[in-house]
Amino acid sequence: MYRHIKELQFTAKPEKPDALFAAKFQEILGGQFGEMTVMMQYMFQGFNCRVPGKYKDMIMDIGTEEIGHVEMLSTMLARLLEGAPSEVTEHAVATNPSLAAVIGGMNPQHAIVAGGGPVPRDSAGVPWNAGYIVASGNMLTDFRSNAAAEGQSRLMTSRIYNMTDDSGVKEMLKFNLARDTFHQQQWLLGIEQLIADGFSDLIEDSNSEDEDQVQNHTFWSFSEGSQAGEGRWAQGQTLVGGQDIIYQAEPVLLTDDTGLLPPPDPKLFATYDGSQGMGKPGDAAGARLQGAQNVVNKVKDALS
Repeated sequence: MYRHIKELQFTAKPEKPDALFAAKFQEILGGQFGEMTVMMQYMFQGFNCRVPGKYKDMIMDIGTEEIGHVEMLSTMLARLLEGAPSEVTEHAVATNPSLAAVIGGMNPQHAIVAGGGPVPRDSAGVPWNAGYIVASGNMLTDFRSNAAAEGQSRLMTSRIYNMTDDSGVKEMLKFNLARDTFHQQQWLLGIEQLIADGFSDLIEDSNSEDEDQVQNHTFWSFSEGSQAGEGRWAQGQTLVGGQDIIYQAEPVLLTDDTGLLPPPDPKLFATYDGSQGMGKPGDAAGARLQGAQNVVNKVKDALS
């Protein structure tokens, strides 16, 4: 259950409206690494957390804080749009608000879609989408994604910070920068805690006993004259397992598979030269038969 209080976490009052800056500001609200993304990412990670106690509580705490950040940024956007567009004449606004918005540098959707308020979109007007979030159920990989998201978010906030001289906007962004600074560390410290509590290794290494035991410590170079071998990533020991890193200076073929594809279903009308014979027409019955055959083959493989 969530309970809303009227006060924002931090003041969100610009000195004056600025429709052009508001269009840029949309990025840190509804962009790929904006506050909407981290809010939804942390909330779904929290919903999916199967370790009650400190871990779930921590994830839900920061997710709930991000709900407040979305409200705070949305409030700032609405206030930046007050009376917008301020750059155009009163006559232009009165006769054609949409044209006035374009001339003034305002995002027209602020006026047309949201009636002078924020929208869940980025600075180019692209709608926010759930494909931006990561919530895998594995806290190690999620926490690494979170640290990266906070880093990207802070970077964009810092760039936005340098695009305005409005002291009110800057005061709020100073707060946001500070929170992103700690949130990056919070997730990295969370990884340390996962390792200390025995929930994970330093990296995601499930099924490591089945993986190729040479390729799991080999750096491949694919560039002529590459200097990549001078880096720590190509020499010394691996972080996990303590194996000596192999530097593969020249790529080698590990297969004779040329990637030749099977003949296409003739009902799909793909361009085809006939070199692989006739394709089999696909239909619902054929799909079911193929599915059943796949199951039979898996059972045979398991029993062999």
